[in-house]
Amino acid sequence: MEHISIEGTAQTPSVTLNAETGVIEIKGRSIPENAWEFYKPIYDWLEAYAVSPHENTRVELQFDYLNTSSSKRLFDIFHKFEKLAQAGNNVVINWYYEKDDDDMLETGEDFQDILKIPFTFIEIEK
Repeated sequence: MEHISIEGTAQTPSVTLNAETGVIEIKGRSIPENAWEFYKPIYDWLEAYAVSPHENTRVELQFDYLNTSSSKRLFDIFHKFEKLAQAGNNVVINWYYEKDDDDMLETGEDFQDILKIPFTFIEIEK
């Protein structure tokens, strides 16, 4: 399965999708003009990955900011992780947030409350 690496910009996060290691990383600011278009390749990759996932999937998420349309697309993506876990796969979601960034912590907690998969919240220094 193809490894995907997308370099971050001022409006989009960096993305690394590695089926060999089972590591999925999305980091940075997510305010793309068209969140559907930006996140579609990630969503499609996860659909293919779910057919034969790594025994351990580790999701590393660290956002500076998320707009509403990005949150909606991420919710769709998180459902893919939820289905992987429900199928018996080991899925770990690490949600990084900067110390004193209560908004980003609450955003992660909101996602966790809606989904049936636990998040690990990791505070980092600015």
